Amino acid sequence: MRAAEIRAAGQVPVVAERPLPEPGPDQVPVSVTAAPITPLDLLCASGTSYFGLPELPYVPGVQGVGVLTRPTPTEPAGTPVWFATTAGMRPGDGSMAEHAVVAPADLVVLPPGADHALVAALGLSAVAAWMCLTWKGNLVPGETVLVLGAGGVVGQSAVQLARVAGAGHVVACARSGVALARARRLGADSVVRLAADDDVDSLARRLGDTPVDLVIDPVSGIPAAAALRALRPGGRLVNLGGAAGDECPVSSAVLRSRSLHIHGYTNNALDAARRREALLTVVRHAIAGTLTVAYERVPLLDAGDAWTRPGRIVLVP
Repeated sequence: MRAAEIRAAGQVPVVAERPLPEPGPDQVPVSVTAAPITPLDLLCASGTSYFGLPELPYVPGVQGVGVLTRPTPTEPAGTPVWFATTAGMRPGDGSMAEHAVVAPADLVVLPPGADHALVAALGLSAVAAWMCLTWKGNLVPGETVLVLGAGGVVGQSAVQLARVAGAGHVVACARSGVALARARRLGADSVVRLAADDDVDSLARRLGDTPVDLVIDPVSGIPAAAALRALRPGGRLVNLGGAAGDECPVSSAVLRSRSLHIHGYTNNALDAARRREALLTVVRHAIAGTLTVAYERVPLLDAGDAWTRPGRIVLVP
């Protein structure tokens, strides 16, 4: 089979011929139909993540979509599935290949009508958006939600899923006019553009035009610090990333005076059952047409060229 290989930390993958993976006693074989390149894949392959240097060489890809190539006790061959892997976090290979082997607990059977490439593009990014809104963020119908980093996959998903979850008003914040125009099309009621020279005070003034109950924050840094000042008393911020900086300058006076709540989120905190439920929720909305995301389909053979390309890339056979 053909597979993308990470041969050196910090280097792009090389597509090469590999033997078909042989499933172990607790694994099932999958023919891969779509594999996204995600920020977690890039981080793990860099060798700088908190998981440490991966065992090399390995096939990256922490998630993917495919079909079962052999029957299981509950499903026939040919059943479409989404699957997760620990590639780059633990020894073993991931989804960026024509075939993969997966533990049954890491499989989610997809309903009829699911678009494999779209499901791969949404995947755990949309799961994170949904869980930050409904689980960590405890969104109450009618509340106002501010989505930072609205141009990314998490942000695009959060804008749409906030509406699905009952938000009364959705504010999108992003750097580019293209991202903000797309956020409008996806359901944002208002938008705020993040300028290159923004500091906490200048951005907070613009965000403060619409008092907010819940902030979905995949970026941290100055945008998160400004968003805290836009929160109503008792408001919540859920952080799930640091795209704008690892540190956020938080004012103690702002936190205390408004009794604000800051939460951290990672998909790694989900057990298999909760992840499955969230993933199927995401897929159902994708099938219904209430959730989508911008992505680019790229042949697996071009994985190296596409590795650091902006936007969500989905590798296909």
